[in-house]
Amino acid sequence: MPDKPPSLDAVQLGAYFALMEVAGLLRHAVEQQLRDAGDLSYVQFQLLAHLGLDSPTGSERMTDLADGVVYSRSGLTYQAGLLEKAGLVARTRSADDDRGVTVTITDAGRALLAKVLPGHTEVVGRQLFQPLSHEDTKALSDLLSPVRDHMRSAPPRSAAPRRRR
Repeated sequence: MPDKPPSLDAVQLGAYFALMEVAGLLRHAVEQQLRDAGDLSYVQFQLLAHLGLDSPTGSERMTDLADGVVYSRSGLTYQAGLLEKAGLVARTRSADDDRGVTVTITDAGRALLAKVLPGHTEVVGRQLFQPLSHEDTKALSDLLSPVRDHMRSAPPRSAAPRRRR
């Protein structure tokens, strides 16, 4: 008979459910703000933010974007297509790989990002950080960072680097 899987104790279950509820409530508030301010989905905002704020060139390969935002490659292709249709990004063949696609944020994409970002940070600040002290926020970051790093060490298939053939 197989071993019984380890169960979570009451404290772990409480922490898990609190984290899931906070994440769900925050995501709902953020998605509402992004829809109202820029008619963007959360994933579309993540793509624009990654390209416009994190990428020094404003360009990334699609596979790297999928790894970064933890989204399926096919779903990301669809979302990038919607952004391209709206003139917010441009997609081109990668210079170093004929099979690869590079996504670049456009000036219109940067303008929309600049438009929605203040409201986004206001919602995050009000919903997540307002009830916390600076010390609490630092502690939260210190607690979540190793969990994130642990989870990133074995990402879901959609976020795992693609195997080279």
